[in-house]
Amino acid sequence: MSKTYVRPSGLVYGPDARRALETGSAGLVGGHSWIAYTSAEIVERDGESLRRSFAGYRDVDAVARRRIEGLRAAFGPARFEAGPAIMGIVNVTPDSFSDGGQFASSAAAVDHGEQLAREGAIILDVGGESTRPGSDAVPEGIEVERIVPVIDGLAKRGYAVSADTRKSSVMQSAVSAGAFAINDVSALTFDPESLATIEKLQAPVVLMHAQGDPRTMQLNPRYADVALDVYDYLEARISACVEAGIARNRICVDPGIGFGKTFRHNLEILQQLTLFHGLGVPVLVGASRKGFIGALTGEKQASKRAFGSAGIAVQAALNGVHILRVHDVKGTVDAVMAAKAAADPEASGL
Repeated sequence: MSKTYVRPSGLVYGPDARRALETGSAGLVGGHSWIAYTSAEIVERDGESLRRSFAGYRDVDAVARRRIEGLRAAFGPARFEAGPAIMGIVNVTPDSFSDGGQFASSAAAVDHGEQLAREGAIILDVGGESTRPGSDAVPEGIEVERIVPVIDGLAKRGYAVSADTRKSSVMQSAVSAGAFAINDVSALTFDPESLATIEKLQAPVVLMHAQGDPRTMQLNPRYADVALDVYDYLEARISACVEAGIARNRICVDPGIGFGKTFRHNLEILQQLTLFHGLGVPVLVGASRKGFIGALTGEKQASKRAFGSAGIAVQAALNGVHILRVHDVKGTVDAVMAAKAAADPEASGL
């Protein structure tokens, strides 16, 4: 069966974007007010056959344009018209790939979350189960014991908290403790009760793509076309959520950098990030400190990959991503702010 994909290209920023919009020769990217696209790659897929071409903005299908350009609903406190929101990572785990054990106590994790918020994180993503490559599942009771005191402590201090979990019972406990959203690396497929749970809780949700489970996902991952395959999966998961009664305006998607993908797959997704705006919902990218950055920079220690991570964050921001999930909040905020100011001087305040 043939399917057509539209990937915005020919991106322009700031004053160039505004002039192009005024003349009707460009459209907004993902609802952002400072990024516009003047052309698009049209990909026609029929089985294993792909045909790629480029079209000017005025020749892009009107339905596709509406999905790409529409303003995105807020994700909790995160608003996206002026640029991406930062989600700070708060791992309450002994074995996360980058900072496992560093904030394992509730008090240390709460203090760390507060520091990330002071540095500019709009959302604090609290997780009690490592899903790094090769990791094993954590019993639900232990996961709840790890994250609930941290969520409670941060929420009572007025911070917006999401819970990074795959399990419906943990989702319920997290929301009861004060989490406003759920970030599920399995896109609500790991636990058969998750769809109904999210519908009942009325909580916003991040649907992430992963090929396989954490124990085996890096064992020779394969795709016909990684960007298109991930797009199809996320499109199907959005449909499953909507059919289950979860409002589309409560959904965010994440292409899952590092989850069942080779280093080259990760780069190919990052190069084609604008494709995912065609899903019509906010896009999150979590590439912080991951292995492919170490492979590119030669930095074997994950905690020392901040500069490479900031470079990827800037690239994602300039492609209209709505949420950046990161460990190093201050460096990311500064890098994205500087890049955006250079792209849109009129909005820099200088």
